[in-house]
Amino acid sequence: MQPIQTLFDLRGRSVVITGAGQGIGRTFAKSFAQAGATVVLAEMNELKAKTVADEITSQGGKAVVIATDVGNHASTQKMAAQVRAQLGKADVLINNAGIFSSLKMRPFEQIPDDEWERVLHVNITGVFNCCRALTPLLRASASGRIINISSGAITLGRPNYLHYTTSKAALLGLTRSLARELGPAAITVNAILPGSTHTEIERETVTPQQRQHIVEMQCIPRVQVPEDLVGTAMFLASDASAFLTGQGITVDGGATHT
Repeated sequence: MQPIQTLFDLRGRSVVITGAGQGIGRTFAKSFAQAGATVVLAEMNELKAKTVADEITSQGGKAVVIATDVGNHASTQKMAAQVRAQLGKADVLINNAGIFSSLKMRPFEQIPDDEWERVLHVNITGVFNCCRALTPLLRASASGRIINISSGAITLGRPNYLHYTTSKAALLGLTRSLARELGPAAITVNAILPGSTHTEIERETVTPQQRQHIVEMQCIPRVQVPEDLVGTAMFLASDASAFLTGQGITVDGGATHT
């Protein structure tokens, strides 16, 4: 049996985080670095990623920036090759990149065709691309972990974001099927379903009244912040969750019960 004090130890792990230049991904990157992991910021906006990497290294952490467009197969393959070349391994993949904050709330009949296609392509195909690119490295790891960031919007049945909600629901199916495919390689695949999480990213179509309504739905009546997700992500990335796979864990302050 592994000593209990090492179950949550993330020191020396190589953690690839997509969309790590802002929001939840930025918080994950800084937190995993503080826990002793080497974080790979796989981010399309290289300037933002470098800013986060500087924040990490200035505090003694280890960070690598790799410009990545998750929706582009060739870009994710190149990212995986750079991870192999620079770090030699990947232990954890956190599929965090996605389109949401820039979307306007609107009835589903009013969603433009190109916006529908773009959201599904990035939010679903982007995860598929990254899993496919990094699985060879995860297979070689003694602690291969894939963590997909879904959304509590799917259990809430949140209206006026049909493309986003649909894409995040699809991630649960991907998570469950991939867990069966990769289980023989001891790679776990799980999903986190965050509630409405307040970050530094502006959302023009969400009013203060809507934010307050969400808080009133929760058992814990305060605004959710990215730090509320860190403990769950670290648990899923650690040896403590080695026998947990194919699951979706909702972290929303009790707004929904599944």
